[in-house]
Amino acid sequence: MARRIALLLLLVLPALIPAIAFAQGLPVVTVATGKGGVQAYSLSLQLLALMTVLTLLPSMLLMMTAFTRIIIVFSILRQALGTGQTPPNQVLAGLALFLTLFIMQPVMSDVYNNAILPYMNQGMAFEEALENAEKPIRGFMLAQTREEDIAMFMEISRNKNELEGPESIPFTTLVPAFVTSELKSAFTIGFLIYIPFVVIDLIVSSVLMSMGMMMLSPMMISMPFKLMLFVLVDGWSLLMGSLASSFAMP
Repeated sequence: MARRIALLLLLVLPALIPAIAFAQGLPVVTVATGKGGVQAYSLSLQLLALMTVLTLLPSMLLMMTAFTRIIIVFSILRQALGTGQTPPNQVLAGLALFLTLFIMQPVMSDVYNNAILPYMNQGMAFEEALENAEKPIRGFMLAQTREEDIAMFMEISRNKNELEGPESIPFTTLVPAFVTSELKSAFTIGFLIYIPFVVIDLIVSSVLMSMGMMMLSPMMISMPFKLMLFVLVDGWSLLMGSLASSFAMP
């Protein structure tokens, strides 16, 4: 599912390459005139490096947002309901993406107002704009990341220096610690969601065994009851609200 979202982003990003290259002053195409007036066209190494970064950008952005937790919870919910491929992967990925945009709206607004907009108006250097864009993203990730995960990756990286504060945590350490914490949170939420549906499966299985219907699949009987329970408690609204409120904003 994340690959499909990344593919959609990759279809849009190539159109932005010339604009980004122009903003950075990178020559898009180098023209060399050889013998006999023959012209040869080649791409600059800077542009090739920029294109390589852009191919990795969707995956990096998805890993630094709320997308990971949301899509895992949705997948666990679908397995708990026992509905197979319903809702389909495209629906879950799209729903997770737009819910991510809703949750990340304050962070994205901060990045746009303090980094992208001043840089596009040519009133700020690229390095300063990059630093201003990093601050709200770093604050969001720090609010969701457990201290023990940060300590674990600091120990793995053999960084013996004492941290002066959250802003001194290396970005290469914060991102894996954030993803690890998101996986823990997602599986914890998924476990709590799974419990009532497991109870329904146990009750249905016990009733079928007591009636001597051991050849009848308990999953086939319990699935309508699980769907009815999920609809009666307005499960989608509860799940969306709980997921949105589970993220601590800086």
